Amino acid sequence: MNKGIFYIIISGLCFVVVNFLVKLLGSGNEQLLIPNLQIYPAHELVLARAIVSFSIGLFIIKKRKLPLLGINRKWLLIRGLSGTIALTIFFYTIHHLPFAIASIIQYLAPIFTIIIAMILLKENVKRLQWPFIILAFLGVLLIGLDKVFQAPLNTKEISFFWFAMGVVSAALSGLAYTAIMKLKTTDAPISIVFFFHMIAIPLMTLMCLFEFTMPRGVEWFILLLIGIFTQFAQILLTKALHLGTASTITPFQYMSAIYAILIGYFLFDEQLSIIVYLGIAIVMLSVIVNAMLKSK
Repeated sequence: MNKGIFYIIISGLCFVVVNFLVKLLGSGNEQLLIPNLQIYPAHELVLARAIVSFSIGLFIIKKRKLPLLGINRKWLLIRGLSGTIALTIFFYTIHHLPFAIASIIQYLAPIFTIIIAMILLKENVKRLQWPFIILAFLGVLLIGLDKVFQAPLNTKEISFFWFAMGVVSAALSGLAYTAIMKLKTTDAPISIVFFFHMIAIPLMTLMCLFEFTMPRGVEWFILLLIGIFTQFAQILLTKALHLGTASTITPFQYMSAIYAILIGYFLFDEQLSIIVYLGIAIVMLSVIVNAMLKSK
């Protein structure tokens, strides 16, 4: 259980790094951290990270002599399709919303995971856990709403369409995480991650036929980093979900909201209000209490 919590926290940190790099390549010259970057469509970034992670996964699978197409292919397909669609939508929200807002909306995924796992996997959630699960959700929502209301009203930054699409992405991510837990008795973590990218590559390649940006200079290195950190994040996430139940493990993903806020503050000059600090405190308290209740 402790390993699962540790893995989910480090996984969240890796995902934040990936999302930050995606934000850079989606902003082009609008960002000031790295000059003269081109703007990349979201599906091309999904393809780039999938190719790097696929290559790493293929090497490991062949070395360990694991089945190339996995064992439980039904749930591998569910995980691959839901994860690919969720990721693509999420990258689009990163492009169309401020970094903090897009990241925080995605942290609704653990709530959807717990609910979907309860329905599909018949996972038991203790009655005392629900108030703190809901409280964690409200803490993330409080942070997100504060950021929304602070955004300029005459810009696309508070597009409620992309806010809604972010929620859809979080729900699909919840389904993908549930599939990972279902697969823990049949398939190795590397096989689950590999199958995911095996589905993503042909789908994103098809989309790149209509819109594609040829990388240049430092952009190649950034794309490589996106793929490498994705591989670490996915493996650690899969291991975490194999070591514990959804209701115990996934709430710790809320800690990644803190990473996103800090990156927004130090790198994108996003100022924090008292409401944001209150939301962070609520999230931390809810996660800790929820883990204590489950362990008891």
